Amino acid sequence: MKVVIYSDGASKGNPGDAGIGVVISAEDGTVLREIADYIGKTTNNVAEYKALIRGIKEAAELGATMLEISTDSELMARQLTGVYKVKSPNLQPLYLEAVSLLRAFRKVSISHVMRELNKRADQLANEGIVKHNGRKNLSEETPPENPAPVSPQPAVQPQSDPVQGELFD
Repeated sequence: MKVVIYSDGASKGNPGDAGIGVVISAEDGTVLREIADYIGKTTNNVAEYKALIRGIKEAAELGATMLEISTDSELMARQLTGVYKVKSPNLQPLYLEAVSLLRAFRKVSISHVMRELNKRADQLANEGIVKHNGRKNLSEETPPENPAPVSPQPAVQPQSDPVQGELFD
């Protein structure tokens, strides 16, 4: 079974209060799980990895064998596809954990998508922070009451974009 993961991390202060947001959908766009959690005080890059790791674990629990991952973190996408090396000591263990978890799947692809295509995951990451802080909303934008289903396909990326690629086949 193939699932689509949209993940996002948010940090208010960088480092600061951080949250993760994950949307896991079936290929047809049916939302299977949404996650909004507070993860403590950390950086945005750490939050991005923690969101992805949580999404991978949840996908495994759902019985997924193939993953299509979309993230608005260009850094994380480039690190996971081997375009960038992971130099940060704070990110190295998270990178290794993510890669280790991904090896359990038959096929994995990862794409860097524009922030607009990752809106729901972003909203969920901010909700995790908001819930912890007991405030109504951290952003000026109010999330929709009934969010639209997540599109099963991210916007078409140029074929030459090295951020989009198959990790395992």
